[in-house]
Amino acid sequence: MTTPSQDLEHLKLLSIFHYVVAALAALFACIPLLHLFFGIAMVSGWEGFVDSDPMTGFMGWFFIAFSSAFILGGWAFAVCLFLAGRYISQQRRYTFCLVMAGLACMFMPFGTVLGVFTIIVLLRDSVKELFGLNE
Repeated sequence: MTTPSQDLEHLKLLSIFHYVVAALAALFACIPLLHLFFGIAMVSGWEGFVDSDPMTGFMGWFFIAFSSAFILGGWAFAVCLFLAGRYISQQRRYTFCLVMAGLACMFMPFGTVLGVFTIIVLLRDSVKELFGLNE
């Protein structure tokens, strides 16, 4: 059994780790920027890419579309992780924090560890009371 002060300390640590993992997720989401720039170079006919092959333009748009989707999705995930950390520190939006803990498990290995520990802490009855949930 944990005391309320231990629960608050655990929530504070989880909040900090959510910020750190959100920053890592945002950084990793920038990796497809290379593909985005390569696709833009292919479409614009930048030096080395000539329009003699009709597939060059198609592949350029393909690179642009998919890299943009991965970048925006990764940044959205990072923002949601950051918000979950903020909500955990404020003891609000329990369901959002629990869902984000489950989604964080997909971001291996850091998000998996964070997600599992977050789920363990959030499922405690004493923590649910801190969030204002009555059973």
